[in-house]
Amino acid sequence: MPEVSIITPCYNCAQFIEETIHSVLAQKFTDWEWIITDDKSKDNSTSIIKKYQDPRIILIESKENVGAGQARNIALERASGRYITFLDADDYWTPDFLEEMVGFMKKEKAELAYSNYARCDENLSPTIADFHADKVVTFGNLLKTCRLSLLSSMYDSQRVGKIFFPKGSKREDHVMWLNLLKKIPEGKPLPKTMAKYRMHASSVSHKKTNIIKDQYLVYKDFMHFSTLKSLYYTAHWAFNGFLKYSKWFN
Repeated sequence: MPEVSIITPCYNCAQFIEETIHSVLAQKFTDWEWIITDDKSKDNSTSIIKKYQDPRIILIESKENVGAGQARNIALERASGRYITFLDADDYWTPDFLEEMVGFMKKEKAELAYSNYARCDENLSPTIADFHADKVVTFGNLLKTCRLSLLSSMYDSQRVGKIFFPKGSKREDHVMWLNLLKKIPEGKPLPKTMAKYRMHASSVSHKKTNIIKDQYLVYKDFMHFSTLKSLYYTAHWAFNGFLKYSKWFN
């Protein structure tokens, strides 16, 4: 079994997937499997992936479009590595990402860890300051803002089990991290920039005002908080989200 399982959903990512593939193949740490679920792409994403005949790359072609969260779940079901990490089909790792993260996890005996990442435009040029992994993450402080990004985080499935993404939420990554942190005391920061996140102008995460209701439902429907408590954490999340992406503060 490989030591690391990389989980990737792919939907119409032909423009970027080749660059993402190159970033994985360039990793100094080589004991990995990469499970990509193509979510019924309408472009030539799958033909690009199939060009790479590396046995560590496993392509699953979904028979229907199920969304990113469930596409990740399909890959997670197949994953056999101890350490689970995520990389979307348009994002990028520097060659030392896996080596540094696995080494940090072992040295710190961490169940969950996260690193800095660069926030870039579609050409991977920085647009605002790097997001810094500068705080220990707990269930309590993750309620107020999601400091964990899929492309720069890793968890130990041998110690915490596989954590799947919920159905019925547009904020499935936040719910997944909260469910994970219910099981462990903390996630540890590795303050080194080793990943690049493409901030598309049309990305859902950029349209904060459009997802206030979805975030409220994270607390109300998935954490089962009261209405007042859900509104309290939604307000904190919205304010911290503004600080996270505002160029005034970055």
